[in-house]
Amino acid sequence: MLKRFYEQLAIYLAWFLLGKGCLLWSAAAIPLRFLLPRKMRQHIGRVGISKGFRLYLWGLEVLGVCRFDLRELDALRDAGPLIIAPNHPCLLDALMVLSRLPNTACVLKAELIDNFFMGAGARLAGFIRNDWFVGMIRRAIAELEHGYQLLLFPEGTRSEGGRLQDFKASTAIIACRARVPIQTVIIETDSNFLGKGWPPFKRTNLPVHFSVRLGPRFQPGDDPIRLTAELQTYFARAMNGNASPETCANQSLEQPQARKAVAS
Repeated sequence: MLKRFYEQLAIYLAWFLLGKGCLLWSAAAIPLRFLLPRKMRQHIGRVGISKGFRLYLWGLEVLGVCRFDLRELDALRDAGPLIIAPNHPCLLDALMVLSRLPNTACVLKAELIDNFFMGAGARLAGFIRNDWFVGMIRRAIAELEHGYQLLLFPEGTRSEGGRLQDFKASTAIIACRARVPIQTVIIETDSNFLGKGWPPFKRTNLPVHFSVRLGPRFQPGDDPIRLTAELQTYFARAMNGNASPETCANQSLEQPQARKAVAS
């Protein structure tokens, strides 16, 4: 009973810390956005978000809510322009990636950029809203051309019950137009905690473990439809533990899930 009580309390504390941190950063971000030139405020915004998320993840470890192994992401910090494309099992995925990669722009759902808690910080950092497809593509390409990295989840939303959603074509379209490779990232966890449909305050057995490993880099090529299918096939195989990147190109368009993703 004590363990269950502490697990529930720790989850409430984790949300309280996130909300408090976002509010404090928003209070600083609002005036900075109007006082600083664009490039400077964008740099401060991204570094501030990265350090803030890193501190928050450390806090989750101290509380015993989560355990993280994110060391492989450090190899990407000085890798130059890349589209970083992870799977999306839970709400903490963007926080994990951004905590290690401060030189990264992020494509976010429009409701997050309009959110009272997170919006000011996201706008200060120059993050990209996803509700205007053409504008999103143009801004993403511009970020890559200026030497930044881009965080974009190919599923466009969280996985449900550990199952991949159909991939959107936007990741491949941006890669092909910007001539920038896609770095795949596999996020592994032992729980559905904070996945799609998970109530935010629902108790679970703690700690929840997260680890990140780097997959292959997919070169852009000239066919975003095929590239989308290759990515879908690779991730489907990687999640089952039998990924073979060399065979993805040959098998991708034969997979029903990949065909469905391309059609959408």
